[in-house]
Amino acid sequence: MPKTFTDLKRHALNGETMGTRWSALFHKPAEFNVAPVAAAMAAAVTEVDQQMSIWKPDSDLMRLNAAPPGVWVECPEHLMIVLEMAVSIGRASSGAFDIGVGDAVSAWGFGPATLDPARIQAALSEPRRPTHDILELDLPGRRVRKIAPVMLDLSGIAKGYGVDRLTDVARRFQISEALLSIDGELRGIGLQPDGLPWSIAIEDPDFSVRKPLAIVALQDAAVATSGDYRHWIDVGAKRLSHTMDPARGGPLAEAPASVTVIAETCMAADAWATVLMVKGSREGAELARQMQLNSLFVEREGDGLRQTPVGPLFEPADRHPIVVRF
Repeated sequence: MPKTFTDLKRHALNGETMGTRWSALFHKPAEFNVAPVAAAMAAAVTEVDQQMSIWKPDSDLMRLNAAPPGVWVECPEHLMIVLEMAVSIGRASSGAFDIGVGDAVSAWGFGPATLDPARIQAALSEPRRPTHDILELDLPGRRVRKIAPVMLDLSGIAKGYGVDRLTDVARRFQISEALLSIDGELRGIGLQPDGLPWSIAIEDPDFSVRKPLAIVALQDAAVATSGDYRHWIDVGAKRLSHTMDPARGGPLAEAPASVTVIAETCMAADAWATVLMVKGSREGAELARQMQLNSLFVEREGDGLRQTPVGPLFEPADRHPIVVRF
């Protein structure tokens, strides 16, 4: 006799990764053995972290960073996948997404090192070339070469890719309906047992209180948000977010409070949310329309917020919740 959703047990797995936590929510019969799933998911995100972390001196990314220009460096499969996507989105965004801001991230104290005024000045004054012009990828050979000095940082894309890896593991264990996440990057596959999409809260960009701003219902789609309200520093009366402006080598001077992007993969959503944050509300919204990116811009106006949805998935704009299916 086939099982109904009332016969299923809710399984919630989670663990530490990338300075935050990963989670997986799915429903299976009570006798389903979740132990190998939990182990495989933990291993998958650990692998991403070990390959792409700037906090681990022995990561594959830091090994690439340490290599001198002109030297080919062998890189593992997952790092190559992320570098290829990063270079592609960097080129498509005219450099708004640029993974070559590691020097600025470190100088401003958003990496393992503390804030360093001398390094800040160096990052701000250094002539900057877009990374997609100075990073050569040999995909068949799984190797990378820098043709000029650059310090890479994958914090704007690695967590999203980690969520996609969690999704791969879920499917490998015949889990076709699940909600996977790392911090604020999420991906929903299939439907909940009651036939409804996965309801996701888009966070209010409040510096002190975590609360929902809007709801998105996901079915086979991913969502990521970039904002100024999680990680920042105060410089005098100015609050600066962790998102770097690749053109100047420092935190964004003016930016939306947050930008949320919905895409087929979490890696793409993660990277494009950063792009639109860097571009700003006006240019970002225009780029989102051109690229057909489903996005939500949130700006502070006085004591309130202004929301600007862009993309066909947000139409009609007054639909609640927004149901997203790819």
